[in-house]
Order: sequence, then structure tokens, then C-alpha cells
Amino acid sequence: MSHLTPLQPLDEHNQKLQSNVHPVDWVNPTPDGTYNMVVIGGGTAGLVTAAGAAGLGAKVALIERSLLGGDCLNVGCVPSKAIIAAAKRAAQVRDAAEFGVHVPGGVTVDFGAAMERMRKLRSDISPHDSAARFQELGIDVFIGQGKFTSANTIDVDGTELTFKKATIATGARASAPAIPGLDQVDYLTNETLFSLTEIPKRFGIVGAGPIGVEMAQSFARLGSHVFLVESADGILPREDPDAGALVRKALEKDGVTILQHGRELQLSPGEGGGVRLKVDAVEGGYDETVDRILIAVGRAPNVEDLGLEDVGIQFSKAGVEVNDRLQTTVKNIYAAGDICSRFKFTHAADFMARTVIGNALFLGRGKESNLVIPRATYCEPEVAHVGVSPKEAKEKGLEIDTFTQELSGVDRAILSGETDGFVRVHLKKGTDKIVGATVVGANAGDMIGELTLAMTNGVGLGKIVKTIHPYPTVGEAIRKVGDLYNRTKLTPKVKAIMEKWLRWSRR
Repeated sequence: MSHLTPLQPLDEHNQKLQSNVHPVDWVNPTPDGTYNMVVIGGGTAGLVTAAGAAGLGAKVALIERSLLGGDCLNVGCVPSKAIIAAAKRAAQVRDAAEFGVHVPGGVTVDFGAAMERMRKLRSDISPHDSAARFQELGIDVFIGQGKFTSANTIDVDGTELTFKKATIATGARASAPAIPGLDQVDYLTNETLFSLTEIPKRFGIVGAGPIGVEMAQSFARLGSHVFLVESADGILPREDPDAGALVRKALEKDGVTILQHGRELQLSPGEGGGVRLKVDAVEGGYDETVDRILIAVGRAPNVEDLGLEDVGIQFSKAGVEVNDRLQTTVKNIYAAGDICSRFKFTHAADFMARTVIGNALFLGRGKESNLVIPRATYCEPEVAHVGVSPKEAKEKGLEIDTFTQELSGVDRAILSGETDGFVRVHLKKGTDKIVGATVVGANAGDMIGELTLAMTNGVGLGKIVKTIHPYPTVGEAIRKVGDLYNRTKLTPKVKAIMEKWLRWSRR
């Protein structure tokens, strides 16, 4: 039995995608003996676990009921970044006059062509996650629903597999919150958004987290009048407030109308098949009708139909329960990725899977808590963060020193016309130990890597400042933060001693 969600439109690109990640003529193998590792779920965590284990010599089975590649390839990172890239080009042409470049006739966007480009690139990437590739790696690939029948067996549509160790990597899915009237309207989630072939002239987006912000800016740049509904927590509420303020400014520049009071939102059918967004409030009330609406909040773990309760694997609305070594309550069964992690990122799933391989197959003692996991939102300016925020530091009783370098003081950012941003580093008070950082600006998602590397390997800001960075680059801002730190070491006492030495040396 298949749980395949139809790919729309079923053009040559989506047909190629399907032939790779859910081939309709796939014949499941016949199990032969006990597997070292059975992996249920073919998203990032599952694919990394399966490929890594097989590469080390394990006998591995991989089970996927829908599309191999999971959310990232099919309805997440890959398609969204293709759309963001198209929208960025439109904005660059729109703003070209600021650089003395004039484009006769202005910007014309072919939304259908931009979406087709996304589908083509997605299908071009899909062989990496294909059933055929994993079969070539020596993995038994099963297309179907897996269900645990004991602590050492799992059933795949009537076929029983026996295993020593197993990994649950079934991920999470879009799950809309309880918005009054939502059940009366047709709405999009990230799982259906990328099937659009025509751009909504008026587009409502509920949720100002990463998905909502990225898509609000992109669709506005591609030609929609976007209405972004935020909650009382504001734009990108998990991020530094200064970062949220800069992103708000950018969204408004791109023509996004930001609506507040998201928790009081009421939906109803609108004229012409649209959706009516209404909030009755003394201040900030509104009544708007949009052509389509995207619900960009809410995720639910995929724990159903796995037989978890039958074998004693504990789970909740947050997902499967695991300890720091990623073991479930059944000790030979592990979990990795969105099914068990508060970090819903592809790169987090990847490194959790690596931890599982070592712990499950080689008696490793790796801990999830030791992973230093950055995050990034790919709007313009990009927002990236790693480690603790000042709020989190206060909650943990951790005293910090904070240093900020504005991009308005970085030559390359000035020359590129991208001065809205900053590098902000939090140090353990009185030391150069980096405990957190936020980067806002062009390519912030790339820049955060240097700070993540430093945190992972215990490299202090004092050593970063001694590292020569190319000039002119935006990344030089990280070294400039180090300069700010170094200046704090020049206390009046130290300065007096140095001045005395220099006076003496002039004799």
C-alpha cells in the first residue's frame, strides 16, 4: 500500500522526480536474514542513517511510504530556495537603477516559468535521494508502510523484517492551528504551495516565522500583493529583535502588508472563491479578501500507523521521546530528525543521524546535546543564529558580554548597497568564549559557519581576531567584532603601563 501524495502538475519534471523518489513500478526486495539496521522514513535523517550504516558494512533496510528525500527535497528547502532565487533576481532588476543600471520597461515576471525552473532543478537533484541510488549502495529499499510488530520486527505491507537495531526517522508534516473558519476555506501549506502554476494576485500568509517570511518576500517580489499575518510576537519571533526589525523593514520595502493580531484571526469564504481574513479590534482591525492563503505555522510529528504504542515506544504531540543518545524507550530502537528534535532543520537531522550510527552500531556515546546547531532564514537580509540568545542566557543564569559590528561600518557591505545588518557575538562574561551569535545580512547563512566552527572546536573570539580575513569582504565583520573585544582589554591600567613603556623607549 502506498501513501504517495500526487505531484502536481504532472509534467515531465515531476514525472522524473516521481520515477526517482517513488517509482510506481518498484518491486520490494525479499528480506534475507536479520538486518543490522532498519530505517523507517526516507527523509534526510533516514537517508543519512541508511547510507552511512551501509557504507560502514551494515546490512540495512530503508522503508519509505511516500517520497524519498522527505520534506527537504520535495516540499521544503529545495523548492523554496529555487523560488527565493527567482524572486531575488526580480528584486535586483527592480533596484538596478540605484547602481546606475537602467532596465527599459522594468520588471516582468513569468511566474509559470519560475515554478517550472524550480520543478526542473528539483528533479535534477532527486537522483541523489533516489530508490535506485540507495539500492546501488547495497540497501534493501522498501516502498510501503512500516509498522513495528515487536522490538525486533517490523511489517511492511505484509512482509516481515527482522532487525537488531532500528531508527525512526519519519519526520513531521504541516499541521494547521485552530483558526476559526479554517475548515471552511481552501488553504495551502508548504506541502501544496509548490504545486502552484499561477501567482495569486492577492496572497494571504498566516505566520511570520521562517517559512512565512521567506515566502511573503518572494511572492511579493514575483508580483503578489502579500498580506502577512503576524502574531503578537512579531516578525521572526525566535530571533534577535533587531534582526526582526530589519526584516520587517525589508518586507515593507518589497510591498508586503503586515497584519497583526494573528491570534484573533477569523477566516471565511470570500467573493470569487477567495478567502476573507478578518480581525475585529479597536486598533489594528482589518477585513481583507485574498485569492489564496498559505498557513505557514504548525507542525505535527508523523507518529501514526507505526505501531509505537504496541511495542512500548513513548511519544507525545512533540514527537518520539528520546534520551541524549537518541534512544527511544525501547533501547535498541533510535530516532533522529524532526520526529524527535526541536531543531526542525535538514542539517540537524543529518548530524543526529550520524550520532545514531555511532551509538547504535558501534557502542558509541555520542550526545545530541553536544551538537552545535546553527539556523538560518533565507530572506533578504538573511538572518542566521547559533548558540544562546541574551534571553536564553539569562534563563540559564549565564552572564554574557555582547559585541556588535554593524554592516554600515564594513566597506564591502557599503559598496554592495547591503548595509542593513550586523554581526553580534555573545561571550561568556570576562572571557573570549563564544556562547552565541547572530548574523544579519547578505549570505548570513554562510557567515554563521565560521562562528559555529569556533564554538564547536572551542576557538575563542581572541583567536578569530588574529585570523586574517580577505579585504574587502562582508565576512570581515566577524574579525571586526574581535577588534571590539580586544579594545575591552585595553583598560586604563594597561594603557598607563604601555604609555610608561613607550615614554621610556623614546630615551
